[in-house]
Amino acid sequence: MTERSPRYASLLADLDLAGFRTIAAILRDGVVLLDQDLRIRDLNPAAEQILGRPAEELTGLPVCSLFGERDCPQDTLAESLRGGRAIFDFQTSVILPDGRRGHVLVRTAALSRRQGGGALAMILGDVTEETRLRRQSRPAGGLGDLVGGDRRMRELFDLIELVAPSDASVLIYGESGTGKELVARALHERSPRAAGPFVAVNCSALAETLLESELFGHVRGAYTGATSDRRGRFEEAQGGTLFLDEIGDVSPAVQVKLLRVLQHRVIERVGENRLVPVDVRVVTATNRNLETMLASGRLREDFYYRIKVVRLDIPPLRERREDIPLLVERLLARRDRTEIVIAPAALDRLMRHDWPGNVRELENALEHAMVLSRDGVVYAEHLPPEIGSGYAAGNPAGLRGVPRGGPQERERLRAALQATGWNRTRAARRLGIDRTTLWRKLKEHGLAPPSDAE
Repeated sequence: MTERSPRYASLLADLDLAGFRTIAAILRDGVVLLDQDLRIRDLNPAAEQILGRPAEELTGLPVCSLFGERDCPQDTLAESLRGGRAIFDFQTSVILPDGRRGHVLVRTAALSRRQGGGALAMILGDVTEETRLRRQSRPAGGLGDLVGGDRRMRELFDLIELVAPSDASVLIYGESGTGKELVARALHERSPRAAGPFVAVNCSALAETLLESELFGHVRGAYTGATSDRRGRFEEAQGGTLFLDEIGDVSPAVQVKLLRVLQHRVIERVGENRLVPVDVRVVTATNRNLETMLASGRLREDFYYRIKVVRLDIPPLRERREDIPLLVERLLARRDRTEIVIAPAALDRLMRHDWPGNVRELENALEHAMVLSRDGVVYAEHLPPEIGSGYAAGNPAGLRGVPRGGPQERERLRAALQATGWNRTRAARRLGIDRTTLWRKLKEHGLAPPSDAE
Protein backbone atom coordinates (compact mmCIF):
# COMPACT_ATOMS: atom_id res chain seq x y z
CA MET A 1 0.00 0.00 0.00
CA THR A 2 1.42 3.38 -0.95
CA GLU A 3 2.50 5.91 1.64
CA ARG A 4 -0.28 8.25 0.47
CA SER A 5 -2.98 5.87 1.74
CA PRO A 6 -3.18 7.25 5.32
CA ARG A 7 -3.68 10.75 3.92
CA TYR A 8 -6.32 10.04 1.30
CA ALA A 9 -8.33 7.68 3.53
CA SER A 10 -9.65 10.70 5.45
CA LEU A 11 -10.02 12.66 2.19
CA LEU A 12 -12.29 10.00 0.73
CA ALA A 13 -14.45 10.05 3.84
CA ASP A 14 -15.33 13.73 3.29
CA LEU A 15 -16.33 13.50 -0.38
CA ASP A 16 -19.80 13.16 -1.87
CA LEU A 17 -20.40 10.15 -4.11
CA ALA A 18 -19.50 11.94 -7.35
CA GLY A 19 -16.31 13.33 -5.85
CA PHE A 20 -15.48 9.94 -4.37
CA ARG A 21 -15.65 8.28 -7.78
CA THR A 22 -13.58 11.02 -9.40
CA ILE A 23 -10.77 10.77 -6.85
CA ALA A 24 -10.87 6.96 -6.53
CA ALA A 25 -10.53 6.54 -10.30
CA ILE A 26 -7.02 8.05 -10.33
CA LEU A 27 -5.61 6.25 -7.26
CA ARG A 28 -3.11 3.43 -7.66
CA ASP A 29 -4.50 1.54 -4.68
CA GLY A 30 -7.76 -0.33 -5.06
CA VAL A 31 -10.85 1.29 -3.55
CA VAL A 32 -14.06 -0.67 -2.98
CA LEU A 33 -17.18 1.21 -1.86
CA LEU A 34 -19.44 -0.83 0.46
CA ASP A 35 -23.04 -0.01 1.35
CA GLN A 36 -24.59 -0.28 4.81
CA ASP A 37 -25.22 -4.03 4.25
CA LEU A 38 -21.53 -4.58 3.38
CA ARG A 39 -22.37 -5.21 -0.25
CA ILE A 40 -20.15 -3.89 -3.04
CA ARG A 41 -21.52 -0.63 -4.36
CA ASP A 42 -18.68 0.50 -6.60
CA LEU A 43 -14.94 0.01 -7.16
CA ASN A 44 -12.20 1.84 -8.99
CA PRO A 45 -10.05 0.54 -11.90
CA ALA A 46 -7.15 -0.31 -9.55
CA ALA A 47 -9.44 -2.57 -7.49
CA GLU A 48 -10.65 -4.25 -10.70
CA GLN A 49 -7.02 -5.00 -11.58
CA ILE A 50 -6.15 -6.34 -8.11
CA LEU A 51 -9.25 -8.55 -7.96
CA GLY A 52 -9.09 -9.57 -11.62
CA ARG A 53 -12.82 -8.91 -12.14
CA PRO A 54 -14.78 -5.98 -13.63
CA ALA A 55 -16.96 -3.70 -11.53
CA GLU A 56 -20.20 -4.84 -13.19
CA GLU A 57 -19.48 -8.46 -12.14
CA LEU A 58 -18.82 -7.54 -8.49
CA THR A 59 -21.40 -4.81 -7.86
CA GLY A 60 -24.13 -6.01 -5.51
CA LEU A 61 -22.16 -8.99 -4.14
CA PRO A 62 -21.45 -9.32 -0.39
CA VAL A 63 -17.96 -8.22 0.54
CA CYS A 64 -17.02 -11.71 1.81
CA SER A 65 -17.28 -13.00 -1.77
CA LEU A 66 -13.94 -11.25 -2.35
CA PHE A 67 -12.14 -13.02 0.48
CA GLY A 68 -14.01 -16.21 1.30
CA GLU A 69 -15.63 -16.71 4.71
CA ARG A 70 -12.42 -17.80 6.45
CA ASP A 71 -10.41 -14.71 5.52
CA CYS A 72 -13.18 -12.09 5.48
CA PRO A 73 -12.84 -9.39 8.20
CA GLN A 74 -16.64 -9.00 8.23
CA ASP A 75 -17.06 -8.19 11.93
CA THR A 76 -14.39 -5.50 11.82
CA LEU A 77 -15.78 -4.02 8.61
CA ALA A 78 -19.22 -3.82 10.24
CA GLU A 79 -17.70 -2.07 13.27
CA SER A 80 -15.90 0.42 11.00
CA LEU A 81 -19.14 1.12 9.14
CA ARG A 82 -20.87 1.93 12.43
CA GLY A 83 -18.23 4.55 13.10
CA GLY A 84 -15.98 2.38 15.25
CA ARG A 85 -12.25 1.87 14.99
CA ALA A 86 -11.08 1.79 11.37
CA ILE A 87 -9.09 -1.11 9.95
CA PHE A 88 -5.45 -0.15 9.52
CA ASP A 89 -3.24 -2.29 7.24
CA PHE A 90 -4.91 -5.63 7.93
CA GLN A 91 -3.37 -8.25 5.62
CA THR A 92 -5.58 -10.99 4.22
CA SER A 93 -6.09 -12.90 0.97
CA VAL A 94 -8.55 -12.42 -1.89
CA ILE A 95 -9.93 -15.02 -4.28
CA LEU A 96 -8.75 -14.52 -7.88
CA PRO A 97 -10.78 -15.73 -10.89
CA ASP A 98 -8.46 -18.68 -11.59
CA GLY A 99 -8.80 -19.97 -8.02
CA ARG A 100 -5.43 -18.64 -6.86
CA ARG A 101 -5.06 -16.42 -3.80
CA GLY A 102 -3.87 -12.85 -3.99
CA HIS A 103 -2.79 -10.93 -0.90
CA VAL A 104 -3.86 -7.44 0.09
CA LEU A 105 -3.51 -4.89 2.87
CA VAL A 106 -6.90 -3.52 3.89
CA ARG A 107 -7.64 -0.06 5.29
CA THR A 108 -11.09 1.44 5.83
CA ALA A 109 -12.70 4.87 6.04
CA ALA A 110 -16.34 5.39 7.03
CA LEU A 111 -17.90 7.84 4.56
CA SER A 112 -20.14 10.76 5.47
CA ARG A 113 -23.90 10.25 5.73
CA ARG A 114 -24.56 12.60 2.84
CA GLN A 115 -23.34 9.87 0.53
CA GLY A 116 -26.62 8.05 0.88
CA GLY A 117 -27.35 6.27 4.12
CA GLY A 118 -23.82 5.48 5.20
CA ALA A 119 -21.04 3.72 3.30
CA LEU A 120 -17.54 2.40 3.83
CA ALA A 121 -14.47 2.85 1.66
CA MET A 122 -12.27 -0.26 1.71
CA ILE A 123 -8.79 0.52 0.39
CA LEU A 124 -6.75 -2.42 -0.96
CA GLY A 125 -3.00 -2.50 -1.45
CA ASP A 126 -1.65 -5.41 -3.51
CA VAL A 127 1.11 -7.27 -1.60
CA THR A 128 0.89 -10.61 -3.44
CA GLU A 129 4.47 -10.53 -4.72
CA GLU A 130 5.94 -9.38 -1.40
CA THR A 131 4.10 -12.21 0.39
CA ARG A 132 5.38 -14.78 -2.11
CA LEU A 133 8.99 -13.65 -1.66
CA ARG A 134 8.66 -13.68 2.14
CA ARG A 135 7.38 -17.26 2.08
CA GLN A 136 10.21 -18.37 -0.18
CA SER A 137 12.73 -17.01 2.34
CA ARG A 138 11.14 -18.90 5.26
CA PRO A 139 13.29 -21.78 6.58
CA ALA A 140 11.87 -25.21 5.75
CA GLY A 141 9.95 -26.95 8.49
CA GLY A 142 9.14 -24.08 10.78
CA LEU A 143 8.40 -20.48 11.63
CA GLY A 144 10.50 -19.11 14.47
CA ASP A 145 10.14 -21.50 17.41
CA LEU A 146 7.17 -23.25 15.74
CA VAL A 147 8.02 -26.52 14.01
CA GLY A 148 5.99 -28.35 11.40
CA GLY A 149 5.87 -29.48 7.78
CA ASP A 150 2.29 -30.76 7.93
CA ARG A 151 -0.15 -29.07 5.53
CA ARG A 152 -2.23 -27.60 8.36
CA MET A 153 0.87 -26.23 10.05
CA ARG A 154 2.04 -24.65 6.78
CA GLU A 155 -1.37 -23.02 6.45
CA LEU A 156 -1.05 -21.76 10.03
CA PHE A 157 2.38 -20.27 9.25
CA ASP A 158 0.90 -18.50 6.21
CA LEU A 159 -1.93 -17.06 8.31
CA ILE A 160 0.52 -15.85 10.97
CA GLU A 161 2.49 -13.96 8.34
CA LEU A 162 -0.71 -12.56 6.83
CA VAL A 163 -2.15 -11.37 10.15
CA ALA A 164 1.04 -10.25 11.93
CA PRO A 165 1.48 -6.84 10.21
CA SER A 166 -1.99 -5.66 11.31
CA ASP A 167 -3.31 -4.60 14.71
CA ALA A 168 -6.31 -6.93 14.46
CA SER A 169 -7.23 -8.88 17.60
CA VAL A 170 -6.41 -12.57 17.21
CA LEU A 171 -7.96 -15.58 18.96
CA ILE A 172 -5.73 -18.67 19.03
CA TYR A 173 -7.48 -21.99 19.56
CA GLY A 174 -5.70 -25.22 20.42
CA GLU A 175 -5.69 -28.07 22.90
CA SER A 176 -3.50 -27.88 25.98
CA GLY A 177 0.16 -28.21 25.05
CA THR A 178 -0.12 -27.33 21.34
CA GLY A 179 1.97 -24.15 21.62
CA LYS A 180 -0.51 -21.28 21.73
CA GLU A 181 1.98 -18.90 23.34
CA LEU A 182 4.54 -19.72 20.62
CA VAL A 183 1.97 -18.68 18.01
CA ALA A 184 1.31 -15.46 19.91
CA ARG A 185 5.04 -14.72 20.07
CA ALA A 186 5.40 -15.43 16.34
CA LEU A 187 2.66 -12.88 15.65
CA HIS A 188 4.40 -10.32 17.85
CA GLU A 189 7.87 -10.90 16.38
CA ARG A 190 6.57 -10.40 12.81
CA SER A 191 4.54 -7.31 13.61
CA PRO A 192 5.49 -3.63 13.58
CA ARG A 193 5.37 -3.93 17.40
CA ALA A 194 8.26 -6.41 17.53
CA ALA A 195 10.54 -3.87 19.24
CA GLY A 196 7.95 -3.41 22.00
CA PRO A 197 7.25 -5.73 24.94
CA PHE A 198 5.47 -9.08 24.76
CA VAL A 199 3.51 -9.59 27.98
CA ALA A 200 1.71 -12.88 28.75
CA VAL A 201 -1.03 -13.39 31.36
CA ASN A 202 -2.66 -16.70 32.30
CA CYS A 203 -6.24 -15.64 33.02
CA SER A 204 -7.16 -18.93 34.71
CA ALA A 205 -4.42 -18.66 37.34
CA LEU A 206 -5.95 -15.69 39.18
CA ALA A 207 -9.22 -14.98 40.96
CA GLU A 208 -11.45 -12.31 39.40
CA THR A 209 -10.40 -9.47 41.73
CA LEU A 210 -6.71 -10.28 41.39
CA LEU A 211 -6.99 -10.61 37.61
CA GLU A 212 -8.53 -7.15 37.34
CA SER A 213 -5.65 -5.66 39.32
CA GLU A 214 -3.13 -7.69 37.31
CA LEU A 215 -4.48 -6.41 34.00
CA PHE A 216 -5.34 -2.80 34.79
CA GLY A 217 -3.18 -2.02 37.82
CA HIS A 218 -4.28 -0.38 41.05
CA VAL A 219 -3.63 2.65 43.21
CA ARG A 220 -2.55 2.68 46.83
CA GLY A 221 -5.43 1.83 49.17
CA ALA A 222 -7.62 0.35 46.41
CA TYR A 223 -8.05 -2.76 48.56
CA THR A 224 -6.52 -4.40 51.61
CA GLY A 225 -2.86 -5.04 50.91
CA ALA A 226 -2.53 -2.42 48.14
CA THR A 227 0.26 -0.49 49.86
CA SER A 228 1.50 1.30 46.74
CA ASP A 229 0.50 2.15 43.17
CA ARG A 230 1.07 -0.64 40.66
CA ARG A 231 1.04 -0.62 36.88
CA GLY A 232 -1.05 -3.33 35.23
CA ARG A 233 -0.11 -5.60 32.35
CA PHE A 234 -1.78 -3.34 29.78
CA GLU A 235 0.55 -0.50 30.71
CA GLU A 236 3.54 -2.86 30.80
CA ALA A 237 2.69 -3.96 27.25
CA GLN A 238 2.50 -0.36 25.96
CA GLY A 239 3.61 -0.29 22.32
CA GLY A 240 3.71 -4.08 22.17
CA THR A 241 1.50 -7.16 22.49
CA LEU A 242 -0.56 -8.44 25.43
CA PHE A 243 -1.23 -12.20 25.31
CA LEU A 244 -4.21 -13.33 27.37
CA ASP A 245 -4.13 -17.11 27.72
CA GLU A 246 -7.19 -19.12 28.82
CA ILE A 247 -9.49 -16.24 27.90
CA GLY A 248 -12.47 -18.58 28.25
CA ASP A 249 -11.99 -18.54 32.03
CA VAL A 250 -12.53 -14.78 32.33
CA SER A 251 -15.69 -13.78 34.24
CA PRO A 252 -18.44 -11.69 32.56
CA ALA A 253 -17.51 -8.72 34.77
CA VAL A 254 -13.91 -8.73 33.52
CA GLN A 255 -15.16 -9.33 29.96
CA VAL A 256 -17.01 -6.00 30.14
CA LYS A 257 -13.86 -4.16 31.25
CA LEU A 258 -11.72 -5.83 28.60
CA LEU A 259 -14.32 -4.97 25.96
CA ARG A 260 -14.04 -1.30 26.92
CA VAL A 261 -10.27 -1.42 26.46
CA LEU A 262 -10.59 -3.10 23.08
CA GLN A 263 -13.15 -0.55 21.91
CA HIS A 264 -11.75 2.68 23.32
CA ARG A 265 -8.08 1.85 24.03
CA VAL A 266 -8.21 3.22 27.57
CA ILE A 267 -7.94 1.55 30.97
CA GLU A 268 -8.98 2.51 34.48
CA ARG A 269 -6.83 1.36 37.38
CA VAL A 270 -8.58 -0.29 40.31
CA GLY A 271 -9.45 2.40 42.85
CA GLU A 272 -9.01 5.28 40.39
CA ASN A 273 -11.38 7.11 38.03
CA ARG A 274 -8.73 8.53 35.70
CA LEU A 275 -8.62 7.05 32.18
CA VAL A 276 -5.20 5.98 30.94
CA PRO A 277 -4.73 5.57 27.15
CA VAL A 278 -2.98 2.37 26.02
CA ASP A 279 -1.52 1.33 22.68
CA VAL A 280 -1.52 -2.47 22.84
CA ARG A 281 -2.36 -5.30 20.47
CA VAL A 282 -4.39 -7.98 22.24
CA VAL A 283 -3.94 -11.66 21.35
CA THR A 284 -6.04 -14.23 23.20
CA ALA A 285 -5.99 -18.02 23.40
CA THR A 286 -8.20 -20.81 24.69
CA ASN A 287 -8.72 -24.56 24.60
CA ARG A 288 -12.41 -24.19 25.41
CA ASN A 289 -15.36 -24.19 23.02
CA LEU A 290 -16.24 -20.50 23.07
CA GLU A 291 -19.24 -20.99 20.78
CA THR A 292 -20.81 -23.27 23.41
CA MET A 293 -20.06 -20.71 26.12
CA LEU A 294 -21.62 -18.04 23.91
CA ALA A 295 -24.81 -20.07 23.52
CA SER A 296 -25.01 -20.67 27.29
CA GLY A 297 -24.54 -17.01 28.13
CA ARG A 298 -21.20 -17.47 29.92
CA LEU A 299 -19.46 -15.44 27.21
CA ARG A 300 -20.68 -12.04 26.03
CA GLU A 301 -21.42 -11.89 22.31
CA ASP A 302 -19.88 -8.44 21.81
CA PHE A 303 -16.73 -9.52 23.65
CA TYR A 304 -16.47 -12.73 21.62
CA TYR A 305 -16.63 -10.95 18.27
CA ARG A 306 -14.19 -8.30 19.44
CA ILE A 307 -11.47 -10.80 20.39
CA LYS A 308 -12.15 -13.02 17.34
CA VAL A 309 -11.40 -10.66 14.49
CA VAL A 310 -9.05 -13.39 13.26
CA ARG A 311 -9.01 -16.98 14.54
CA LEU A 312 -5.94 -19.22 14.30
CA ASP A 313 -6.36 -22.95 14.92
CA ILE A 314 -3.42 -25.12 15.97
CA PRO A 315 -3.84 -28.78 15.00
CA PRO A 316 -3.20 -31.35 17.77
CA LEU A 317 -0.06 -33.46 17.53
CA ARG A 318 -1.99 -36.70 16.88
CA GLU A 319 -3.25 -35.13 13.62
CA ARG A 320 0.25 -34.26 12.39
CA ARG A 321 2.36 -37.24 13.39
CA GLU A 322 4.74 -36.68 10.48
CA ASP A 323 6.00 -33.62 12.38
CA ILE A 324 7.15 -35.70 15.36
CA PRO A 325 10.67 -36.40 13.97
CA LEU A 326 11.14 -32.66 13.32
CA LEU A 327 9.93 -31.80 16.81
CA VAL A 328 12.12 -34.45 18.41
CA GLU A 329 15.17 -33.13 16.60
CA ARG A 330 14.43 -29.56 17.68
CA LEU A 331 13.62 -30.46 21.29
CA LEU A 332 16.69 -32.66 21.72
CA ALA A 333 18.95 -29.97 20.29
CA ARG A 334 17.46 -27.35 22.59
CA ARG A 335 17.70 -29.39 25.79
CA ASP A 336 21.35 -30.38 25.69
CA ARG A 337 24.52 -28.95 24.20
CA THR A 338 25.94 -32.39 23.47
CA GLU A 339 24.65 -34.36 20.51
CA ILE A 340 21.82 -36.74 21.43
CA VAL A 341 20.29 -39.19 18.98
CA ILE A 342 17.12 -41.20 19.22
CA ALA A 343 17.05 -44.92 18.43
CA PRO A 344 14.62 -46.08 15.70
CA ALA A 345 12.58 -48.17 18.16
CA ALA A 346 12.16 -45.15 20.43
CA LEU A 347 11.07 -42.97 17.53
CA ASP A 348 8.59 -45.66 16.48
CA ARG A 349 7.01 -45.58 19.95
CA LEU A 350 6.76 -41.81 19.77
CA MET A 351 5.04 -42.05 16.39
CA ARG A 352 2.49 -44.58 17.70
CA HIS A 353 1.49 -42.55 20.76
CA ASP A 354 -1.78 -40.56 20.71
CA TRP A 355 -0.33 -37.46 22.48
CA PRO A 356 -3.27 -36.17 24.51
CA GLY A 357 -0.86 -33.61 26.00
CA ASN A 358 0.48 -32.63 22.56
CA VAL A 359 3.92 -31.01 22.15
CA ARG A 360 4.23 -30.33 25.89
CA GLU A 361 3.77 -34.04 26.59
CA LEU A 362 6.35 -34.88 23.91
CA GLU A 363 8.82 -32.47 25.51
CA ASN A 364 8.23 -33.99 28.95
CA ALA A 365 8.67 -37.52 27.57
CA LEU A 366 12.00 -36.59 25.97
CA GLU A 367 13.18 -34.90 29.15
CA HIS A 368 12.32 -38.07 31.07
CA ALA A 369 14.27 -40.13 28.51
CA MET A 370 17.35 -37.90 28.59
CA VAL A 371 17.56 -38.19 32.38
CA LEU A 372 17.78 -41.99 32.00
CA SER A 373 20.06 -42.01 28.95
CA ARG A 374 23.77 -42.31 29.72
CA ASP A 375 25.49 -42.73 26.31
CA GLY A 376 23.87 -39.98 24.22
CA VAL A 377 21.28 -42.34 22.73
CA VAL A 378 17.59 -42.35 23.67
CA TYR A 379 16.32 -45.95 23.56
CA ALA A 380 12.72 -47.11 23.78
CA GLU A 381 13.14 -48.23 27.40
CA HIS A 382 14.12 -44.68 28.38
CA LEU A 383 10.67 -43.34 27.47
CA PRO A 384 7.82 -43.17 30.03
CA PRO A 385 6.00 -46.54 30.06
CA GLU A 386 2.73 -45.16 28.68
CA ILE A 387 4.38 -43.71 25.55
CA GLY A 388 3.65 -45.76 22.44
CA SER A 389 2.30 -48.73 24.39
CA GLY A 390 -1.21 -48.33 23.04
CA TYR A 391 -2.18 -46.98 26.46
CA ALA A 392 -3.15 -43.43 25.53
CA ALA A 393 -5.05 -44.25 22.37
CA GLY A 394 -7.43 -46.71 23.98
CA ASN A 395 -7.37 -45.99 27.67
CA PRO A 396 -10.54 -44.27 28.84
CA ALA A 397 -8.64 -42.47 31.60
CA GLY A 398 -7.52 -39.61 29.30
CA LEU A 399 -9.46 -36.34 29.07
CA ARG A 400 -9.52 -35.95 25.29
CA GLY A 401 -13.08 -35.59 24.05
CA VAL A 402 -14.54 -35.31 27.57
CA PRO A 403 -16.81 -32.27 28.18
CA ARG A 404 -15.00 -29.81 30.41
CA GLY A 405 -16.38 -29.42 33.94
CA GLY A 406 -18.89 -32.27 33.67
CA PRO A 407 -19.37 -35.44 35.72
CA GLN A 408 -17.44 -37.55 33.19
CA GLU A 409 -14.37 -35.35 33.58
CA ARG A 410 -14.67 -35.58 37.36
CA GLU A 411 -14.77 -39.38 37.19
CA ARG A 412 -11.72 -39.53 34.89
CA LEU A 413 -9.78 -37.32 37.29
CA ARG A 414 -10.76 -39.43 40.29
CA ALA A 415 -9.89 -42.69 38.52
CA ALA A 416 -6.46 -41.45 37.39
CA LEU A 417 -5.61 -40.23 40.88
CA GLN A 418 -6.71 -43.49 42.49
CA ALA A 419 -4.68 -45.50 39.96
CA THR A 420 -1.54 -43.50 40.77
CA GLY A 421 -2.06 -43.37 44.53
CA TRP A 422 -2.84 -39.65 44.31
CA ASN A 423 0.58 -38.89 42.84
CA ARG A 424 -0.30 -35.72 40.96
CA THR A 425 2.68 -35.78 38.62
CA ARG A 426 1.93 -39.32 37.40
CA ALA A 427 -1.81 -38.66 37.28
CA ALA A 428 -1.30 -35.55 35.15
CA ARG A 429 0.89 -37.52 32.73
CA ARG A 430 -1.72 -40.29 32.62
CA LEU A 431 -4.45 -37.74 31.80
CA GLY A 432 -2.34 -35.93 29.22
CA ILE A 433 -2.34 -32.60 31.04
CA ASP A 434 0.23 -30.66 33.04
CA ARG A 435 0.34 -30.55 36.83
CA THR A 436 -0.98 -26.98 37.06
CA THR A 437 -4.01 -27.85 34.93
CA LEU A 438 -4.64 -30.90 37.10
CA TRP A 439 -4.49 -28.79 40.25
CA ARG A 440 -7.00 -26.34 38.81
CA LYS A 441 -9.38 -29.12 37.75
CA LEU A 442 -9.20 -30.74 41.19
CA LYS A 443 -10.19 -27.41 42.69
CA GLU A 444 -13.06 -26.99 40.20
CA HIS A 445 -14.47 -30.43 41.00
CA GLY A 446 -13.82 -30.27 44.73
CA LEU A 447 -11.62 -33.38 44.68
CA ALA A 448 -9.22 -33.88 47.58
CA PRO A 449 -7.00 -36.82 48.55
CA PRO A 450 -7.96 -39.10 51.43
CA SER A 451 -6.32 -38.14 54.70
CA ASP A 452 -3.70 -40.87 54.45
CA ALA A 453 -2.64 -39.96 50.89
CA GLU A 454 0.62 -38.21 50.16
